[in-house]
Amino acid sequence: MDTTSRLLMLLEVVEQGSFAKAAEIRNIDRSVISKQISRLEDELGVRLLNRTTRSFSLTAAGAEMIKKAADLRELLGETLRMAENYHQEPRGLLKITASTIIGRRYLQPVINDFQKRFPQVEVELRLDDRLVDIVSEGFDLAFRIGEPKDSSLIARKIARNRLLILATPEFVKTYGMPKTMSDLAQLPAASYKSNAFRVDAINYYNDKGEACEQKIRSVFRANDAEVLLMKTLSGTSYFLAPAFLLDNEVIDGELVPLLTNIKIMDHSAMYALYPHRDLPVRTRLFFDAVREYLGKDKPIWENSIPNFDHMY
Repeated sequence: MDTTSRLLMLLEVVEQGSFAKAAEIRNIDRSVISKQISRLEDELGVRLLNRTTRSFSLTAAGAEMIKKAADLRELLGETLRMAENYHQEPRGLLKITASTIIGRRYLQPVINDFQKRFPQVEVELRLDDRLVDIVSEGFDLAFRIGEPKDSSLIARKIARNRLLILATPEFVKTYGMPKTMSDLAQLPAASYKSNAFRVDAINYYNDKGEACEQKIRSVFRANDAEVLLMKTLSGTSYFLAPAFLLDNEVIDGELVPLLTNIKIMDHSAMYALYPHRDLPVRTRLFFDAVREYLGKDKPIWENSIPNFDHMY
């Protein structure tokens, strides 16, 4: 391993906050990284890290080296992207990250077709509902639901994400069809809850166009949307569901939309995130393929909801 590689390894350790996390990303033993950082210090003749049993901190020299390592990574990335764009046919590794359901339902079909068209492109897909640092972990594209929070990334909206209120015919038979939002508030609901986000109300517009909020009576909470859909299909709760979660449940009559006259505020859209405006050919072509598959005006998932254009 040369000095450049060791510098980039040091950068990963600092960005991840630990030797263990950096080793996990590289799929190597922690001791390997520790030895390489020690060799880097020997090569440079300066101490870069103050280490303890459980943590580390940067020395003054280490802080300067980290700045140079970040510049070096950027320069290497630009050089590779420039070289790749001279290829007539896309090739190389395309690293993508997405939440589990987006990856399974909407990216995998695109990947399958993409690699048939461009067999020299390798694809690495990480399905993870946590937000990852796409720069430090070397991802080319990330697909997420929700407004981007990292202003250093390029973000492009690729599909809207409308909401609808769903329950089974069995649920309606048991509890009756709600006529108003206050009726709905009395019924048992399934709702999303994670460490970072919780749904405890339905946001909508009243007849005057004013923003309103109706609290819900959540009897079941989970941090996985597919689990919430399964709970709803049991007939024991209703669910404020994002449209992209649905397959054929509405068409097949397993679920029915409730209070379709209510104008529900749209949920956060689906975005594609990437670290540089100058995308390699393979990344740009894959991004275009995803947009084509999802639908540029009307998302593909809305086709499975009859008359959705006239609801909510």
